[in-house]
Amino acid sequence: MAKRRVVLTGASGYVAQRMWDELDERYDLVPLDSRPTTKEGHEVPGIQVCDLTDDDRDAYRNHFRGAEAVVHCAFVSAQGLDATTFMDTSERKFRAEHTNVAMAYNVYQTALEEGVKRVVVASSNHAADYYERLIWAGKWDNVTPDMLPLSDNYYGWAKAAYELLGFVFATGQVDGRKLEIVQLRIGGPRDNADLDDLQPGEVKKMHRGLGAYLSRRDQVQLFVKSIEAPNIADANGVPFQIFYGVSGNTHNFWSIANARRVIGYDPEDNSQVIFADRIAEIARG
Repeated sequence: MAKRRVVLTGASGYVAQRMWDELDERYDLVPLDSRPTTKEGHEVPGIQVCDLTDDDRDAYRNHFRGAEAVVHCAFVSAQGLDATTFMDTSERKFRAEHTNVAMAYNVYQTALEEGVKRVVVASSNHAADYYERLIWAGKWDNVTPDMLPLSDNYYGWAKAAYELLGFVFATGQVDGRKLEIVQLRIGGPRDNADLDDLQPGEVKKMHRGLGAYLSRRDQVQLFVKSIEAPNIADANGVPFQIFYGVSGNTHNFWSIANARRVIGYDPEDNSQVIFADRIAEIARG
C-alpha cells in the first residue's frame, strides 16, 4: 500500500526533528527547509532546500505537487534574536513575524493551488497567551480553543494571524475549494517540563511547566491524527480546527477536549506521574 505523501516544512528545526523518525517511517516525507542541517549540524535525509518566504511560489511548488498533506513547522527568527524570545516587542521582531505570516500565506496558497487536501500548522499556545497572564493573577481558570485569540506580543500575534488566515482558506472563499486546516497550539515540547531550574516553593512556575508539557510520543500522536483524521469539519461544515498541543496532564490549563472528540487524540503521558519526584521537591518548599 502506497504511503501518504506529506510535505514537512521547517524539517531541520526542533519541533519537526522531535517527531522525524516516526513521520519518516509512516509517510512518503518531503522535507523542506532553508538549511540542509539541524542546529547541531546533522544532515536531514532527503531535504530540499528552499525559501518559503519567496513570493515566487513557482520556485518551490513542485515539492507540494502530489502531496496529501503539509505539516508547516517553518519559522523565521529576527536577526540577532533567539527564536524563543517570545516577549520581544521591538520593530525587528515585528518584521520577522510579519514575514512568518506571509510565509503561512505562501504555504496555504501553494497547497491550495497544487491540490493538497490538508495543512497542519505548528501554531503556539502564545496565540492566546494574554489569558495566561490572567490565570496566574487568579482571574481566570483555563483556556479553550474557541476563545478569541489574544496576545500581548508579536510572536503570539503572528500565531493568531496564522490561525485566522487559515480559516479564510478553510471556508472555500479562496479559489472556490475548502483547504482543510488544523492549527496545533504547541505547549512545552521539552522533556524536562521546564522544571530543572525551579527553586523549592516556586509552585506557580511548576504548575505552568507541568500543564504545558507535551511528551514526544504525544506530539507524534497529535500530529499523525491531525494529518489522518477523516473529518475535521466544524458544526458549520468548515474544515478548520484548533487543538492545544499538550499531554494528558493533571495540571492542564489549556483544554484538549475538542482534540479528544474530533480526532480521537488520546495522550499517553501525564507530567504529574512522570515528574512526581521533582514535584515533591518543589512543592515541599
